[in-house]
Amino acid sequence: MPRTSEQIYVIGHLNPDTDAIASAMGYAWLLQDKEGEKVVAARAGQLNPQTTWVLRRLQLEAPLLLPDASPRFESICHRLNTTTPDRPLREAWAIANRTGGTAPIVTEDGKPYGLVTVLSLFNFLSRVVGPHPRREDIKVTEILDGPCSEACDTEVPRFQIKSRIKDALPRILREERSEFWVVDEHSSYAGVCRQREALNPPRLQLVLVDHNETGQALGALDEADILEILDHHRLGNPTTHIPIRFTVDVVGSTSTLVCERINEAGLSAPPSLAGLLLAGVLSDTLVLTSPTTTDRDQAAAARLARWAFMRGSALEGETIESYGRQILEAGAGLASRSPSEIVSADFKAYETEGIEFGIAQAEVTNFAQLEEHLGALRAALKELKESRGLAFAMLMVTDVVRRTSRLILTDEVPGLDVLPYPRLTDGTLEAVDVVSRKKQLLPVVFGALEG
Repeated sequence: MPRTSEQIYVIGHLNPDTDAIASAMGYAWLLQDKEGEKVVAARAGQLNPQTTWVLRRLQLEAPLLLPDASPRFESICHRLNTTTPDRPLREAWAIANRTGGTAPIVTEDGKPYGLVTVLSLFNFLSRVVGPHPRREDIKVTEILDGPCSEACDTEVPRFQIKSRIKDALPRILREERSEFWVVDEHSSYAGVCRQREALNPPRLQLVLVDHNETGQALGALDEADILEILDHHRLGNPTTHIPIRFTVDVVGSTSTLVCERINEAGLSAPPSLAGLLLAGVLSDTLVLTSPTTTDRDQAAAARLARWAFMRGSALEGETIESYGRQILEAGAGLASRSPSEIVSADFKAYETEGIEFGIAQAEVTNFAQLEEHLGALRAALKELKESRGLAFAMLMVTDVVRRTSRLILTDEVPGLDVLPYPRLTDGTLEAVDVVSRKKQLLPVVFGALEG
């Protein structure tokens, strides 16, 4: 059975929004405090402008970027003791006796020189002693007085510590060696790994928040172990090898669920973290005005505001309304980002009736911005659709002030002509009072495609 990593990562969906980042950081903090586990918040993509603003406002560091769930060499890297090429071989012998037969030889500037292994020692002794009878009388002490450089294997392959193990397996399997260098981004010594561990690396342990569909999760999810899912979206969950804790609840944001878990544990989040969770609630519910908003979101917002707005905090003097307005304004607008960034920043892929499609959402404070950038957005949306091999893509541009949206489609799709949204002269569809992709738009699109 594959080994598992001792570290647990709490991570949201691809193209993370504020709720995905907030719920990951909040739930990681809770699990760390409550369970005593080694828990780390992570993210599956770059931060959007709104989340960047919130983290800066609260003076919080962004979570660790986790490109995919495939194990890296850092998970099997052992930083063994080292010596230098000019030092006597007896030093390498002492190290090898403690490490199971391997002694890394590293230059003064930290670069790998060679490995002293059982095989390299045998080859060295064969050269020194050889078949001549008189050489057999050489004392071991004399041999160990020689420099380490003479007994090294200097052709050992090197692998970057952050690179994926599975990408290097073909080369590892071709080698007769069983130990390999692991180097950092500067090609300096980071450690040594062994073939047997590369063939059976520890699996990442993940807690998924704010999503449960494989298509919205980080890549190589099948190479990790999912321990728990905490979400508020429709079901589309991946299979798991063992039973897990699975929570999908009808609330406006996953940050609400995290807040409730913190409250149930008898804890209160630190002010900055409470402010981040509050941002997750307010962002996903459009400051508690979205149709997705529930009484539980209202209660969570009030509780988080009490924790976050305390004297001396980064949000001292704010109110839910004033803070919420700043959050929405930080995420609204089309001029500060390229069209490709806008259509991909909050993009989610779906599938029904064998049709794969995607819907992105962007927020503005007025539709005059849309008129200026409409052509470029259409082109970027079409390029995104083609790059992902989708049947069609849609951009939902939401006016957060007037609480209404315009829809941009890449294609005339059979079935979507029944959507209850009139077509305007610029080709966009007008979705009056539609602000929620999850609760208002997506069910209508699914219904149209499913007939």
